[in-house]
Amino acid sequence: MIELTREGDVFILRFDVPENRFRPENVVAWHEALDEVAGAGSPAALVTTGTGKFYSNGLDLDWLLGEAPEESRKAYIPQVLGLMARVLVFPTITVAAINGHAFGAGAQISLGHDYRVMRTGRGYWCMPEIDMRSPLHPGMTAIIQARVSKQTAHELVVTGTRYTAEAALAQQIVDHAVPENEVLPRAVEIAAALASKADPAMQALKEGLYPRALEALRAEL
Repeated sequence: MIELTREGDVFILRFDVPENRFRPENVVAWHEALDEVAGAGSPAALVTTGTGKFYSNGLDLDWLLGEAPEESRKAYIPQVLGLMARVLVFPTITVAAINGHAFGAGAQISLGHDYRVMRTGRGYWCMPEIDMRSPLHPGMTAIIQARVSKQTAHELVVTGTRYTAEAALAQQIVDHAVPENEVLPRAVEIAAALASKADPAMQALKEGLYPRALEALRAEL
């Protein structure tokens, strides 16, 4: 479900489950992979990517509202938010190689990365909650507010706009919009150039940048 490989100083985490939706077991696998990267010392950097036409389609609501055991339901959202918080302040440079659709929690976790490279030609970045008539957890709102401009945050939340790579670049949601075959190489290039920055100090510096977002992501409702 999670494959972690290494190219030089860059670790590549590949998410490979149906639609790359988050479930408790793959959140655990994400953390195990992040433990390995964080334990590698310096130089090191992290690129995350998906498979097929999805970077990540976010929460697995069919599972949550269907077969999920009661105890798993209660823990599920905090688990996903905890993963977002960890990515936001990870002690290496992180780059999301957005190979396809990034919706909901998948879009949010991409915002937790330091940089985002998105595929042109196919795939959307979207927060669809307005069309689902669903509120956002304060932590989800906070990570959006922390990483994009106020006007862009307002637009993407209240309109549910489906952004192509070019539109996401124009709104500074992503940093690069490139053809499919360039997404992962560009992400690795960015990560490799900054791999020497890996250090516990980076986590402390990021925590200083995003105290409100971290508080909201870790809050109990």
